[in-house]
Amino acid sequence: MADAIDKNGRRVNIGTKVRLICLSGQWLDDLPADEKKNILSLIGEIFEVEEIDEYGHPWVRKSWPNDEEGACRSHSIALDPDEMELVENTL
Repeated sequence: MADAIDKNGRRVNIGTKVRLICLSGQWLDDLPADEKKNILSLIGEIFEVEEIDEYGHPWVRKSWPNDEEGACRSHSIALDPDEMELVENTL
C-alpha cells in the first residue's frame, strides 16, 4: 500500500484529521448539480480519515440527513495530497 500524505508531505493515517482545501477531477464535473453543490460544501471542513486505499488515497465521508423525507444522503470521497492538509491536534 502506498503512503498517504497531505499537501505539505506530512503522513496521513486512518483516524487522522484533515481539512479539505479543494477538490479536483473530472468526476466532480460529471455530478448532477445538487450533488455537486453538496460535495463542494465540504471544502474548508475537517474530516477524520476513515480508510486509506491501496493507492494511498485517504477516504472521508459526510452525510446530509433529510428529516422531512426520513432519508439520508452521504458521499465518500478519496483525496489527493493537494486536496487536503493535516490538522494538528490541539489539546
